[in-house]
Amino acid sequence: MTTIIQNENVNIGSIHCNVFATERPEVLLIQPSARHETKNDGINREVKVLATTATKGFAIVFFDTVEWAKALMPWQDEAVSRDEEVGRYASNTLEYIIESLIPWLHERFGKLPCIIGGYSLGGLFALWTARQSAAFCAVAAASPSLWIKGWTDYADNNSLNARLAYVSLGDREEHCRNQRMARIGDCVRHEHLTLANQIGSSATTLEWNSGGHFGNEAERTAKAFAWCIENINKAG
Repeated sequence: MTTIIQNENVNIGSIHCNVFATERPEVLLIQPSARHETKNDGINREVKVLATTATKGFAIVFFDTVEWAKALMPWQDEAVSRDEEVGRYASNTLEYIIESLIPWLHERFGKLPCIIGGYSLGGLFALWTARQSAAFCAVAAASPSLWIKGWTDYADNNSLNARLAYVSLGDREEHCRNQRMARIGDCVRHEHLTLANQIGSSATTLEWNSGGHFGNEAERTAKAFAWCIENINKAG
């Protein structure tokens, strides 16, 4: 178990962030956060679990995404939102991470390896980001929304730059009534096989959690980061 010695709210660039750190961080964790995660104390719960389970010291930053879908969707999908603006700004979010967030973290904690992660659309964004950029050694994707149109073809044709990838899903998620979302089980299984082909079967894992999509989001995301931290030596 590690102890959190730093907990601060700070603006990095133009975006509000929550930063937590142990005494001697060895890895940097980056995660988009939504309003519901702040309201239900999800951030604090996630950090508490990480402090108990992480095998290395860490610093984690949660950066606010006021408009969740706009900030994280890599392209438009009406099943997610009919807002035509959705799907246009994920590249801006990635640019913010690369040009503002990571330099700030490196200045504060040193040039440590970075892991990108998140839950739901945050997990989708993490997997997309690690295919767009080589800035991350690992991806922690908990219940990622891989059912969006076009994801499978995109993933098959764009190799992951990260060298580690964790993917999880709730065992009831594929049994929902929404036909599009019910594809999630097959989509995640396919993603896991794709990742195994791209980075090697020992560098990726698929974990099944009990329950549907909503419930224990913080704990599931903490598990995703903890796995990446434990296996980070594989990421070079």
